[in-house]
Amino acid sequence: MTYRLTQDANGGPVLETGRLCLRAPRAGDFDAYATYYAQDRSRFTGGPLDRPTAWRAFAAQLGHWQLRGYGLWTLTLKDTPDAIGHVGFWNPEGWLEREVGWSLYPGHEGNGFAFEAAMAARTYAYTDLGWGALISVIAPGNDRSVALAVRMGATFEREWVTPSGKPALIYRHPGLEVTA
Repeated sequence: MTYRLTQDANGGPVLETGRLCLRAPRAGDFDAYATYYAQDRSRFTGGPLDRPTAWRAFAAQLGHWQLRGYGLWTLTLKDTPDAIGHVGFWNPEGWLEREVGWSLYPGHEGNGFAFEAAMAARTYAYTDLGWGALISVIAPGNDRSVALAVRMGATFEREWVTPSGKPALIYRHPGLEVTA
C-alpha cells in the first residue's frame, strides 16, 4: 500500500493514502469517538461506553502515543478534518505484542477505508519502523474484522484472553518478506 509520510506540528507521523489521512488524535475528535462508543456496535472494541468512560479511553489512546511512541491515528478523509475512525497500533501493558487495529465510525463502513488505512499502517510499521510481523486482536463474533484481517493476508493463530478477561482471536499478519 502506498502512502505519503509527513510530520505534524509536533513531529508525529502523518500518513496520506489516495483517499485518507491518518493523523494524531485531537481534542475535536472526541465527539465522534464518544458517539461510536455509545453504540452497541462498539461491543467488539471495548464498548459500549458512557461519555465519561469514553473520555478516559480516548485519553488512554493519546497517552499510548506518549508512552510507546506510536498508537492509533485518527482516520479522516483527505478533504475533511472530521474523524471517521481510528487505525494504527496498540500495545498496552499486558498485551501479547504490537497489534494493528482499526475501527470505523457509523456511516463509513463498506467503502474500503479500513483496508486502505490498515494496509498503509502495516506497511509503515514494516518499512519505516522496521517491525516484524504484527497481530490483530479480534473479538469473537466480529466477522467484519476477521474478514478484513484475512483480506490483509493474516491467518488465525490462536484464541487468547485479554488482560481484562475478554476472549479474543489472534490473527497473525504476514511479515515484510511476504508483503513486499
